[in-house]
Amino acid sequence: MTDSNSIGSIRMGVDIGGTFTDVVLEKGGEQFSTKVLTTYIAPENAIIDGMQQVCEKAGINASDISQIIHGTTLATNALIERSGAKTALITTQGFRDVIEMRTESRFEQYDLNLSLPEPLLPRQQRYTVNERINAQGEVYQALDRAEVESLAEHIKTAGYESVAVGLLHSYLNDSHERMVREVLNQIIPEVMVSISSEVSPQMREYERFNTVVANAYIKPLMKSYLGRLEGRLVEQGVTCNVFLMHSGGGIISIESAAEFPVRLVESGPAGGAVFAATIAARYGLDKVLSFDMGGTTAKICLINNQTPKTSRVFEVARTYRFKKGSGMPISIPVIDMVEIGAGGGSLAHVDSMRQIRVGPESAGSEPGPACYGRGGKRPAVTDADLVLGKLDPNNFAGGSIVLNKADSEQALVNELGSKLDMDAQTAAYGLVEVVDENMANAARVHAVENGEDLDNYTMIAFGGAAPLHAGRLCEKLGVDRLLVPVGAGVGSAIGFLRAPFSFEANRSVFMRLSDFSPSTISTLLSELEDEARGFVRRCDQHADILSEYKVYMRYSGQGWEIPVMLTQEQAITPNMETFKELFETDYRALFGRIVDGMDIEITVWAVNATTPSMPVARATELSASGEANIDSNRRIFDPAIGQDQDASVVLRGEMQSGQTVSGPAAIVEDETTVIVPASREAIMQSDGCIDITVRAK
Repeated sequence: MTDSNSIGSIRMGVDIGGTFTDVVLEKGGEQFSTKVLTTYIAPENAIIDGMQQVCEKAGINASDISQIIHGTTLATNALIERSGAKTALITTQGFRDVIEMRTESRFEQYDLNLSLPEPLLPRQQRYTVNERINAQGEVYQALDRAEVESLAEHIKTAGYESVAVGLLHSYLNDSHERMVREVLNQIIPEVMVSISSEVSPQMREYERFNTVVANAYIKPLMKSYLGRLEGRLVEQGVTCNVFLMHSGGGIISIESAAEFPVRLVESGPAGGAVFAATIAARYGLDKVLSFDMGGTTAKICLINNQTPKTSRVFEVARTYRFKKGSGMPISIPVIDMVEIGAGGGSLAHVDSMRQIRVGPESAGSEPGPACYGRGGKRPAVTDADLVLGKLDPNNFAGGSIVLNKADSEQALVNELGSKLDMDAQTAAYGLVEVVDENMANAARVHAVENGEDLDNYTMIAFGGAAPLHAGRLCEKLGVDRLLVPVGAGVGSAIGFLRAPFSFEANRSVFMRLSDFSPSTISTLLSELEDEARGFVRRCDQHADILSEYKVYMRYSGQGWEIPVMLTQEQAITPNMETFKELFETDYRALFGRIVDGMDIEITVWAVNATTPSMPVARATELSASGEANIDSNRRIFDPAIGQDQDASVVLRGEMQSGQTVSGPAAIVEDETTVIVPASREAIMQSDGCIDITVRAK
């Protein structure tokens, strides 16, 4: 590894969330962190504020920082809120409505009132050109440059800020897309252009077109933001490199991030998954459920063999009970997780059937939950947690925000209690049970989709709100062990500092095993490796770079593929029988059987270039050595039994390794509070993790 990742360097991780911006600084093995409210109009302001706070804690100047790793939900939020740039799509004649027709599948067969999510661009912002490249990459109908020039003049007159170009089969032959970009750059040099053959060179036009549209839609926003951030950092004397976390769990340069901002969708949650994987490696855990709950959303990810599960397609903003197909598909390498609108700022209301609903709308940081005293009138999850005794109103976010319990009670009564004949506490009880069940159901669905049973899993919880809810979530899911690591409140930002530089290049080239061509395969994988390594080398000129090879395979006639990993030797000297054996092994593991007598197809080829991961020292797991000192007591509502209980309050900073806490209890720190249910007991492990298990009867 290089000096930028060495112990002696001063590195800063920054995670912009929907409510809080988390900043973590590492200096000589020490960690300094803070949470500040996200500033929506200019997110860079919160970063500068947080940076100044951690630098003061560490006793350094901002100019001493040697590297900054940044992740953000800005790209995701722009897609969900439809707040991106005025964007046009140019596509092949006859394919104008692909992003609206979707795949024509119904994610809920029996809902007669099913409504599909609206496309990012309405029909009047989608344009076509007469051209056609066939499925072999051959030009079937040439593109007329004069036609493109005429269309470019129209787009210029209409005042578009960004243009997405998605032509049929361009992943095999990008010449037409490049011509369109060349003409647009010549006639409208100020417009930003994204072409699908660079953003997502994969088969399936719906996913590819939607991905390039999403990239173009958020490109002006992200490019402007990243430029302003660099400028503000320079004003503070910070001249180090700034890198961005991408959705696949690695780090890319700020230039690559500005060009392909769609790769930043889920960048914050990806950092959290890397953080959880680091903890899993420290404890030698092979089956982990990562639970990240912040101010706006909750993210759930399966981590097997200390590696987050990845995918090449994921959905933003699922609208129907977390079901596949109800969201906006983005076709890029990504850590596979489910994300729902269930954060501390998620707002509650009563629907037409007199049921409590929570999220996805969030109070965010402006105005925030009612208890923030910033003008919020509707009850959020944080308001319910406060009324139920989970939070200390005088020590929220390290005492930087004083919470007003009376405002929370008033909001709960006005919005929920008055409509359902409940007092404030009962309304709060109903609210948290709904949000906890929403998260539990999302975890169950995600596990089923991946063929997993959560009984043998350990949960790792982080994010400002997760430790407040994780104990109850474990009760609902039947998970016996919960780990809350040091720095849980800013877990994603810490994860950024643990992530390697990496980039995955992929391409769709269809091949049946019956037509297996070793020379074509080795050439293709070599080209992808050069592309991926080039991105990583731009981040670090001297680091060692490892290559990971993957192909997506299926039986002929099947609609989807499974990923199959290759070794370097198998990629350099490909062998048909080896490919078949690898596919059948993975297929049998997933589905229990193979299908004899059918040809096998390869649809997508991928190479991930990555710097080596940082070594993780194994934690020494301790036995109980005595009870922790109780700082105070307070009444905390236990939803498992539906009533208040006397609970111990323990200061995490004063707990010693091996000390235990029996539930019900609250283990408090500046950035979060760990609630230990009555059914559980906790012990502090040697590395500072709070290890919560089922209480012995």
